[in-house]
Amino acid sequence: MRNISEEMQARLDTGVTFLCRCWLVERRDGVRFGFTDHDHDLSFEGMQYIADSGLDASVLETSTGLSVDNAQALGALRSDSITEVDIMAGKFDGAKVSHWLVDWQDTALRSLLFRGFLGEIQRGEIAFEAELRGLSEALNQPLGRNYLRVCDRILGDDLCGVDIEDPTVSAHVELMKSEAGRSFSFIGLAGFEPQWFVNGSVKWLSGEVSLIKADRLLDGVRVLEFWEEIRLPVTNGEIAQVIAGCDKRAGTCGKKFNNFLNFRGFPHMPGEDWVTAYPTSEKRNEGQSLTHPVLESLFDD
Repeated sequence: MRNISEEMQARLDTGVTFLCRCWLVERRDGVRFGFTDHDHDLSFEGMQYIADSGLDASVLETSTGLSVDNAQALGALRSDSITEVDIMAGKFDGAKVSHWLVDWQDTALRSLLFRGFLGEIQRGEIAFEAELRGLSEALNQPLGRNYLRVCDRILGDDLCGVDIEDPTVSAHVELMKSEAGRSFSFIGLAGFEPQWFVNGSVKWLSGEVSLIKADRLLDGVRVLEFWEEIRLPVTNGEIAQVIAGCDKRAGTCGKKFNNFLNFRGFPHMPGEDWVTAYPTSEKRNEGQSLTHPVLESLFDD
């Protein structure tokens, strides 16, 4: 239930109101932006809300209970303070959003309609459209570990333990040439093994991260192809960190990174063929453990 003061409710009951909407957007780095659909700027709680900018609330819908109230919450970011460069760099990903219904004659009379986060941001024809995700969105996320043969960690995180700053794992190198925003040639990667960076990543100075699809050596130059076109423009000579790829298999963890003790998968998990296995006179049925042959093939290519 929304908390509406008696004075504000009394004004709503008269049928004659002076209402507008205000939004507060707070990025993860602490930078805050205020917007309102009123024709004049408003201020409350130490924040200024800029007029004629922000989110279109015409399609905002919320729900009761624990259902996620984000399906119809779309709008356009139209403020000059929100730049295309910042959006493409991901600075607004996961930003906190508060949506208020405010009496513009007395901003102390207001009601909080929505509190949540910015979700997916897409580029429209004339503006960016942002999805709003409610606080209950977190309840829709899977928790716990996955029971898989492959590792469920990200290379370099706390549970993985691999040091991505190790010069045998990554390198800070110079961009020589780019093609179509997806194929990039780098100087300084010749010392790494072929295909070393497949499934790896490139961290640009802007903070954007590109995932590597292919790793080729052409005329002595390392060429990396990305899965998606890079969002922000980069120039020749720019320095980026190129990080080794991990296919999350036990063999790769042991051989490539010498990190098998931190492997977070279940390589001994039986396959579907064991479901239909049955005793036969053509093979030895001595009750011996099946672990031994699995261990022998664990690090096979």
